[in-house]
Amino acid sequence: MNIILLKDVDKVGEKFDVVTVKPGYGRNYLIPQKLAIIANKDNLARLDEHKAREEAKEAEVISEMQSIKDKIESKTFTIGAKAGTSGKIFGSVTTVQLAQTIQSELQVEVDRRDIEMPEDEVKTLGEYVAKVKLHKKVVADLKFEVVAE
Repeated sequence: MNIILLKDVDKVGEKFDVVTVKPGYGRNYLIPQKLAIIANKDNLARLDEHKAREEAKEAEVISEMQSIKDKIESKTFTIGAKAGTSGKIFGSVTTVQLAQTIQSELQVEVDRRDIEMPEDEVKTLGEYVAKVKLHKKVVADLKFEVVAE
């Protein structure tokens, strides 16, 4: 059975791909869940229209994310932490703290799961760079400094 995917589906394909799946999987899961439609002549003809509209929306979102990326990369964020005399902090700096810092300083909401820490855990004072995934095509470098409170 040939279908057109309306959303990304793991191990099947990406949005707007025309793929072949087993008939039962297509009829009983993908189509009722609104993840796909049957790839007939009419739907294939409308596929180009849908792609053009989605690409225009996507370009708009990417340009917005680029501006947020520029804001994030132009600034070094400061995170205060209680630390001992050797420079080792009590606890660690987490993605939640980074997300809250971005929210309070730039008024930009970033999900903590979209922040990738430079190491497993930040446990000492110093400067670090984390990756913030704003969009699948836009990744910002977040510079932050951990200072003693």
